[in-house]
Amino acid sequence: MEEESAVELLQRYRRDRRILLDFILSGSLIKKVIMPPGAVTLDDVDLDQVSVDYVLGSIKKGGMVELSEAIRDYHDHTGLPQMNNAGSAGDFYLVTDAESSGPPPKRVPPPIPVSVPLPTPSAPVLVPSSIMPTASRSESFNSTQVQELTVDDIEDFEDDDDIEEVSSLRISRRNPNDAADIVLKLPSFPTGITDDDLRETAYETLLACAGAAGGLIVPSKEKKKDKRSRLMRKLGRSKNGNVAAEAQRAPGLAGLLETMRVQMELSEAMDIRTRQGLLNALSGKVGKRMDTLLIPLELLCCISRTEFSDKKTYIKWQKRQLNMLAEGLINYPVVGFGESGRKASELQVLLEKIEESEALPPSTGELQRTECLRSLRDIAIPLAERPARGDLTGEVCHWADGYHLNVRLYEKLLLSVFDILDEGKLTEEVEEILELLKSTWRVLGITETIHYTCYAWVLFRQYVITSERGMLRHAIEQLKKIPLKEQRGPQERLHLKSLHTRVDGEEGSRDVSFLHSFLSPIQKWADKQLGDYHMHFAEGSVMMEDIVTIAMIVRRLLMEDSELPVYSTTISDRDQIESYILSSIKNAFARMLQAVDKSDTTGEHPLTLLAEEAKKLLKKDSSTFMLILCQRHPQASAVSASLLHKLYGNKLKPFLDGAEHLTEDIVSVFPAADSLEQYILQLIKSACGEETAETYFRKLVPYQIESISGTLVMRWVNAQLGRVLGWVERAIQQEHWDPISPQQRHGSSIVEVYRIVEETVDQFFAIKVPMRPTELNALFRGVDNAFQLYTKHVIGMLGSKEDLIPPVPILTRYKKEAGIKAFVKKELFDPRLPDERKSTEINVLTTSVLCVQLNTLYYAISQLNRLEDSMWERWTKDKPHEKLSIRKSVDERSKSSTQKETFDGSRKDINAAIDRICEFTGTKIIFWDLRDPFIDNLYKPSVSQSRLEAVIEPLDMELSQLCGIIVESLRDRVVTSLLQASLDGLLRVLLDGGPSRLFFPSDAKLLEEDLEILKEFFISGGDGLPRGVVENQVARARDVVKLHGFETRELIDDLRTASGLEMQGSRGKLGADSKTLLRVLCHRSDSEASQFLKKQYKIPKSAS
Repeated sequence: MEEESAVELLQRYRRDRRILLDFILSGSLIKKVIMPPGAVTLDDVDLDQVSVDYVLGSIKKGGMVELSEAIRDYHDHTGLPQMNNAGSAGDFYLVTDAESSGPPPKRVPPPIPVSVPLPTPSAPVLVPSSIMPTASRSESFNSTQVQELTVDDIEDFEDDDDIEEVSSLRISRRNPNDAADIVLKLPSFPTGITDDDLRETAYETLLACAGAAGGLIVPSKEKKKDKRSRLMRKLGRSKNGNVAAEAQRAPGLAGLLETMRVQMELSEAMDIRTRQGLLNALSGKVGKRMDTLLIPLELLCCISRTEFSDKKTYIKWQKRQLNMLAEGLINYPVVGFGESGRKASELQVLLEKIEESEALPPSTGELQRTECLRSLRDIAIPLAERPARGDLTGEVCHWADGYHLNVRLYEKLLLSVFDILDEGKLTEEVEEILELLKSTWRVLGITETIHYTCYAWVLFRQYVITSERGMLRHAIEQLKKIPLKEQRGPQERLHLKSLHTRVDGEEGSRDVSFLHSFLSPIQKWADKQLGDYHMHFAEGSVMMEDIVTIAMIVRRLLMEDSELPVYSTTISDRDQIESYILSSIKNAFARMLQAVDKSDTTGEHPLTLLAEEAKKLLKKDSSTFMLILCQRHPQASAVSASLLHKLYGNKLKPFLDGAEHLTEDIVSVFPAADSLEQYILQLIKSACGEETAETYFRKLVPYQIESISGTLVMRWVNAQLGRVLGWVERAIQQEHWDPISPQQRHGSSIVEVYRIVEETVDQFFAIKVPMRPTELNALFRGVDNAFQLYTKHVIGMLGSKEDLIPPVPILTRYKKEAGIKAFVKKELFDPRLPDERKSTEINVLTTSVLCVQLNTLYYAISQLNRLEDSMWERWTKDKPHEKLSIRKSVDERSKSSTQKETFDGSRKDINAAIDRICEFTGTKIIFWDLRDPFIDNLYKPSVSQSRLEAVIEPLDMELSQLCGIIVESLRDRVVTSLLQASLDGLLRVLLDGGPSRLFFPSDAKLLEEDLEILKEFFISGGDGLPRGVVENQVARARDVVKLHGFETRELIDDLRTASGLEMQGSRGKLGADSKTLLRVLCHRSDSEASQFLKKQYKIPKSAS
C-alpha cells in the first residue's frame, strides 16, 4: 500500500510540475521563450526534461528562456546530489538508499594498470607511484616515468579505445559462431558503402528523428569528465547490481541516445559533431522539423574540416555522406526521376566534383566544394521533397526511404538492442530503444510488417552467432507478429508489393521481394539445419523444436507471396517435415557408413556394426526428435524407419545374394539385420496403428532373412541328421545288451544315441540366425526318425512269436490205451517246429537280454520327454513369440507352420516295442524256456500224477531273474505278460494238450486248485501284481476249468445248442463257444464223447 501511494504521489508531482511549467512559460512573466531545434510549440517539448531552476533563474534576471539550455541544464545536474540551498554545504540528499546500500568497502579497490608505450625501444617497467590528478594527458604521454592511471585518466581516452576494449572483452566472453551461411538476399551497393558507413548514417538519422521531438542536446565537455562513461558503467555492472547502474544513466531521451551510441559502438566525438551539425542545420529554418532535413547534405554543409582530428578521417566521413546521397537519391530513390535521367547525371557529377575538391589546393578546393554544395542543394532538395506514399510536398524528405537502403539502415539501428558485453542477451533498455526507433519509421519508410520482419531477421541472425535460445524465442515472437496478407491494409500491401530488387544467384538474376530477401535466408538456414538434424541437434531437441517452429512460420509467410515461382506449387507442412526426415536420415546413414568403414571391425562384420548403429539411430529418433516432428507429421517415425530400412537393405542385398552356406559372417550379420527389421516393423506399427502400418509395410522390400537363413539351416539340419542316423546304426551294431551298471540297467547304445542327438540339438540352437518353426520341425522329425530307427533295430532282433509256440496238435477223440506213442512220434517230427538256426537266435535272447532291451527302450522314452521339453523351452526362449512379417501372406504361412511338433512317432513305436518285447519275454519263458515241465509234461499221464506245483519252482526262478534286471517302472508290465503267457500255456494244456492228455470231470477240482496256486503265485501276498489284475486275467482260464467239471451229456447238449446259437451271435447255457466245448470233449476220457465226436465231427481216433 505504501509503495502504491508513493508511486501515485510521484505521478501527481510530475503532472503538477508539467502544468506549472506550461503556465509559467505561456504567461507574461517571460519576455521570450526560444524553442529548441525541431520544436514549433510547447507541445513538441518534453517538459519533464526542462530544468525548473534554469527557468526561475531566467525570470529573476528578466531575460529570455532558451529551452535547449534549460534541457541541457536539467541533464547536467541530474546525476548530482540534491542540495537544499540552506547555506550549509555539508547538507545533501543521497540518490541511493543508504539503508540498503550496506557498509562502505573496507579496502581500497585495486589499481588499473595500463601500459603506456614509451619512445625508448626498451620495454617499460611498471612501478607503483603516487597518483597525479593534475597531470594532463599530454604530460602523461611525454613523461619518461611510467605513471599508474586513475579513473579520470581513463575517462580522458577517446571512445575508440573504449570500443576496442569492449570488442576484446566481448571476444573473450563469447566465441561467436560463423554466420556466413545466413546473408540477406540483397544486392551490394554500387558506391561500395560498408556496414560501418550504414551504422554511422543510421545513428545520424536517429539523432535527427530524436531532434524532431525536441530532445537533441549537445553534451558539454565538462560533463564528460565529471561522469564515468557508459563503457565504465557497463564494465562495473554486476548481474545483481542493476540499481547502481540505472542510477548513473541519464534519464529520458538524452540517456537513451547515449545508450544507443554506446550500443552502436560510435565515438563520442562523432556524436557531438553530428548533434552540433544538425542543430546548426536547423537554425534559421523556422517551423521545419529536424527529421525533414536532407541529413547527409546538411551535415556536409554544416560540419567543417577543422572539426576532425586529421584530414584522412574527414575525407572518409565526407565520402560516406556523398555515397549516401548517391544511394538514396540516384541508385535507390523512393521516387524515380521521371522522363529523363538528366538530373541524376547532374547529381552524380556534383558529387564527384565535391570529392575531387579535396585533391585541389585549399583555396581552390574550398571554393569548388562550396559551389558544388550550393548546386547540389538546389537539385537534391526538390527531388527529395517530392511527395511519395501519400505524403505532401516537403512533409517527408525521401533520401533514406528507398528500398533497399532503408532496410539496411534500419537493420543497423535494430542491432543496438543486444547487450554490448553479452551478445546473447538483449539490453535492459530494449523496450525503450524499440520505442525510440519508431521515430525513424517515417524517414526510413518503415511499416509494421517491415519492422517485425527486420527485427525477426536481426534476432535470428544473433541466435546463429551466439546459439542463445533466448534470441530464438524472441525471433519466433516477432515472426508471429508479422501480419498475413489479409491482415495488412491496402496501402501497406501496395507498398510491400513495390519493394523488390534484382539479385544475382546460382539460378541467375531474378527479382526478389522484400519478404523473400529477409525470410528466405532464415528458411534456407533452418532447412539446412533440419535437413541434418541428427548432426546439428545431437545434444538435444530443445533448440530443434524452436527451429521447426521458425521454419513452418517462414514457409507460411513466403507461400503467401504467390508471385514467386519457387512457391507456385503448394507443399504442405507435413511434406516439408517428411523432406527433413528423409534428408537427415540419408546424411546420418552416410556418416554411419564412413564410421563403420574407418572403424576396426576385427571379429565383427561391417554390416553387423551398421545394423547396430542404425538401431541406435532409430531409438534416439523415436525418443528425441520424433516427439517434435510428430506434432506436424503423425507418421514421422514410420517415414524415418521406412527409409532406414531401405538404405540398410540396399547394403545388405549383395551379401544375401552371396549366402550359400552357414559361415561366421552369416551368423554375425543375419541376427543383427533381422533384429533391425523387426525393430523397424514394431516402430511403424506402434506409430501408425494396424491399418496405416499395413500401407507402409507394402512399400517395404523385405530382407527375407528368415527365408534365406532357413534354407541354409535346413541344409545343415539334413546333413546333421544323416550323420545321426549313421551313428544310430553304428551304436546298435556294437550293442551287447549288458547293463551299464547295477544302477543303470539299460544298454550303452541308447546313451551314445542321446549323446549324438543332444550334440546336434546344441549345435542347432547355437546357430544364432533367424529361423522359422519349419527348421525346428525338421529337426524334430529328424530326431524322431532316429529313435524310430533305433526301435526298429531292437525289434528286428526278436523274431516271430510263432517260433516260440509249438504247433497245435491235431484234434483226436478218445480211444482207450491207444495213440499215445503214435501222437508223440508225430509231434516230434512235426515240420512246423523251428529249425536249428532259429532256435539258436531264440536262445541268444535270454531273459537278461530281453530285460536290458526293455530297460533301454524305457530309458529312451523317458529321456525323450526331457529332450522334447528342453528343445521347446530353448526355442521359445531364444526366438520371439510373435514376429511381424512385411507381407501378410508370409505371415499367414508362418502361423500355419507354428504347429507344435513332438516325438509322438517315436513314443508310439517305443511303447509298441516294449509291449511286444514284454509279450515275447513271457511267451519265451513259458513256451520255450519252460516248455518241458509246462507245455510238454504238465498233467501227464493224469492230473493227479502231474500237478502245477512242479512248474511253480522253475517259474519262480525265471520270475526272480526277470525282476532282478527289469526296472521298477516296467516290472508290472513284464510280469503281467508272464502271467498272460502262463495262462496261455495252461489253456494250451487244457484245450490243445494232444492225445496224451485226458481229463475226467473229477479233475476239475484239482485244476481249480492249480489255478488258484498260479493266481496266488503272481499275487505273491501283495508284493506281486495287483489282485484285481490277476483276477481279471485268470477269469478266462477258470471258465475252461469249470467246463471240465461238467458231465459229458451236458457238454454234448450245450455244444449242439451253441452250434445253432452262434449263427445268431449267442452262446449256450454254459457260456462257452463251440470250439472250446469241442476241445473239452476231445480231451474227455469217455466213450460217449468219442462216439459223439465221431458221428458229428468225423474226428479220428488217436490211433489213426
